[in-house]
Amino acid sequence: MARFALGRFARIALVAPALIFAAPPAQAGGGDLLVAPTRVVLDGRRGTEVVLNNIGSEVATYRISAEFRRMGPDGKLIDVETPNAKEQAAQEMVLFAPRRVTLPPNQPQSIRLSARAPEGLADGEYRVHLLFRAVPPPEPVASPQKVEGIAFRLIPIYGVTIPVIVRLGNLEAKAAISNVRKVTEDGKPAIALDISRSGDRSTFGEVRVLKAGVSDPIALVRGVAVYTEVGQRSVTIAIDPAHAAQASGQVTVQYVEPTDTGPVTIAETTAVLR
Repeated sequence: MARFALGRFARIALVAPALIFAAPPAQAGGGDLLVAPTRVVLDGRRGTEVVLNNIGSEVATYRISAEFRRMGPDGKLIDVETPNAKEQAAQEMVLFAPRRVTLPPNQPQSIRLSARAPEGLADGEYRVHLLFRAVPPPEPVASPQKVEGIAFRLIPIYGVTIPVIVRLGNLEAKAAISNVRKVTEDGKPAIALDISRSGDRSTFGEVRVLKAGVSDPIALVRGVAVYTEVGQRSVTIAIDPAHAAQASGQVTVQYVEPTDTGPVTIAETTAVLR
């Protein structure tokens, strides 16, 4: 029997980073790995740790490697086969260990991360993605069997990536929100908008749609990044069903970025939803 490993990325729920957004861990179907934080920012001086946790019922092995992804105007990340000079510099300066771990059930493991910028490297933001991929267990040796034709066995390989960003120098960014409108996504009401970014670093945060007289946002999405390779990206936010009736008329839209001293609104606008 011919066997093929089919690589695909599972939709694994992750623990949000403590420095970004506090959220309880959750598990989604298809994977037994929790990773925290889900985004790392280094300054080239001090390192940090990423914690893996096997929440499955069996021993699991994971391989850690670096890869490259770039953002498109729709906000989706695209795999990069040929890294540019800046991506190569990021790969060379970001160090992590160990690169392979075997975890019993409910056993955490820390992956050490640091960045060593070579002398003379220009100030700026550099980024790689760390891939945490499950290694399939070895197949038991079976007695030879006669097989008619060709048979395939697909073995899913689950993995998840997180961005590792290195910021060198005093970097700044500005953002703006435009083209706010009501749309339908997957048959449900949603709010679409564009976020533009300028400056020499990426932005990251949550987008809130607020309505006067309503205490909670009528639409909210976390983890919205605009990377340095794009000046603008589109965002679509599902409207909270509990506030569907309020999703019309004038609203305020905010792009809020977390900082060490608390959340900061880096872009805000008003719009009328029809």
